[in-house]
Amino acid sequence: MDEDITADLRVLQSHLDGMLNRVQHNSLTLKRLQAFEMRLLGLSSLTEMIDYILDESKSLFDLEIVSLFLFDPTQEIAAYLTNDQYPYQSRKGFMLVNDDGLFKRFFDYTHRPLLGIYHPENYAQFFPEDAGKPSSVILAPLVRRGKYLGSLNLGSFRQDRFIRTMATDFIEHLASVLSICLENTLNFETMRRTSLIDPLTGVNNRRFLEQRIDEEVDRCVRNRQPLSCLFLDIDYFKRINDNFGHQAGDHVLALVAAAIKKQLRSNDVLSRFGGEEFVALLSGSGEAISGEIAERIRSSIAGLSIEFGGQSIPVSISIGVATFDAKLSKINSATETASQLIHAADGALYKAKNNGRNRVENSGVISEKLQLQQA
Repeated sequence: MDEDITADLRVLQSHLDGMLNRVQHNSLTLKRLQAFEMRLLGLSSLTEMIDYILDESKSLFDLEIVSLFLFDPTQEIAAYLTNDQYPYQSRKGFMLVNDDGLFKRFFDYTHRPLLGIYHPENYAQFFPEDAGKPSSVILAPLVRRGKYLGSLNLGSFRQDRFIRTMATDFIEHLASVLSICLENTLNFETMRRTSLIDPLTGVNNRRFLEQRIDEEVDRCVRNRQPLSCLFLDIDYFKRINDNFGHQAGDHVLALVAAAIKKQLRSNDVLSRFGGEEFVALLSGSGEAISGEIAERIRSSIAGLSIEFGGQSIPVSISIGVATFDAKLSKINSATETASQLIHAADGALYKAKNNGRNRVENSGVISEKLQLQQA
């Protein structure tokens, strides 16, 4: 009888030890979740949030595979990420989805996580091929105000990690926090983009240029690369407004901005400087290349066929070019260099206007001039 009692006590002790270990594990997990959430709430940009979710979720859950899908029906998120030069198309584990039918099909409007054994015919689209095949998965919908924002998808190589009978309170709580943070960040990005975008032409405004140009100068100094500035001005724009009306002038501005943007790379910066003036920053482009790009822009504008109110509107553009060469530059502040660059491009534009318009004038490399001034 004593032996039976001893055996029972050992079993009870084993159960108690197991319960204690689970309590300690859950307590540690809760602390890690709280730290994860606090850091998440402190992030200030969408790019930071994407990287943090994809990288830290693996550590938080001790998982091998994590992917994040975001619902982007109007491609606004893609525009935000492109504008911030974030390589979202090659970011492992990240995907933009333009049809919420994917989420509706899997979550069946219940907005509850889906978990269990991995079946490739059902779940392969949620996990990148190069990450390996998980054995068990959990798909957590990200929902806010009844609308899908996306899904957080977790995969484990252990088949018993996610089973249908396990509670989902933990992941539901995390999904709710993620949804709130995503909604707030997307709203902030919309406000930021709206305040830095010219509503008529859809390109960046002068405020954006003033914020961005110092960053571009700093980047080129670090990478020892050139930075070119194009100052562009539509020729005889006042005549267009006077002869065809201000609505026609607005139409011309929008089409010219689109034509300029088409000739630039995705990492180039185009801003409406004011009125009919635009400024483009060409990172990594030297004097010769920037001159060629400016000539392509001039030619494309001259070849535009613009009609408004049944009337054909001839349009041309004058362009001034200036280049900052980081390999030749002395140590100057980014603000001083940026001011010199724009001033030199503006001077070249003034020369193009005086020399007959519809032409490109190049002021050369400003760093050479700065050295001469400082010598």
